[in-house]
Amino acid sequence: MKMMLAGKLMYSLMIIIVIINTINGNCPDDEKELASPAVVIITNTSVNAKPECVVPTDCKAWKELGVKQNGVYPIKPDNGPAFQVYCDMETDGGGWTVFQRRQDGSVDFYKYWTDYENGFGDLTGEVWLGLSKIYRLTKEGSNTLRVDLEDFEGNTAYANYSTFSISNASTDFILKVGDYNSGSAEDSMTGHNGRKFSTRDRDNDGNDCAQTFTGAWWYTRCYFSNLNGQYFNSSTTNRQGIIWVTWRLITLKFTEMKSR
Repeated sequence: MKMMLAGKLMYSLMIIIVIINTINGNCPDDEKELASPAVVIITNTSVNAKPECVVPTDCKAWKELGVKQNGVYPIKPDNGPAFQVYCDMETDGGGWTVFQRRQDGSVDFYKYWTDYENGFGDLTGEVWLGLSKIYRLTKEGSNTLRVDLEDFEGNTAYANYSTFSISNASTDFILKVGDYNSGSAEDSMTGHNGRKFSTRDRDNDGNDCAQTFTGAWWYTRCYFSNLNGQYFNSSTTNRQGIIWVTWRLITLKFTEMKSR
């Protein structure tokens, strides 16, 4: 009898997590609306209770729920609308939310302010998630940053930072990055700490760096890294290209920036 009572008590206190298919924060009434994974948290076991659908806050939250496969997942980091991201569930323990990737030059990154604010590209290919979304992901101030790099000879390197966030649109998405703590690429980001974001049509560095180096970045007369620069299909010393100064003074084949 005591064991049955204990079992009922445990069940009433337990949060049951069920994977379903939806992309928004409300449970759909029609199964036709179901699209991609989300989470139902069942806290009310009343027969007439309506389930509450909750989308995880980021890829780390998905990882903690037991998701192990790389791919596109919906997230909801705050009270704003949910959106989709690519989750890296393998690198360095997994749970990374990818917000930038260059790999083949299929997407033109020499774009305008509104493009960089809203995001562009494909989550499974070349992509910029969008400054407004990156802000929502990092505004709590507890995120880390990982940058993965590859040159045209197949050499790879990475850089890890224990501090990473950006401010909101009203302050032009100021970068906060620091505490470089590991990696073979060395540090080409903290030199941009405290800088506003610049694009070809919004010069926030006062030196027209975005136009000069055909990119968009947190420039500072002008850069130590230029990962949104022009994509070249082979190694070149052209400074308008994708460069991470402390690792290579030549253009790179692949870059991926992700937060956790």
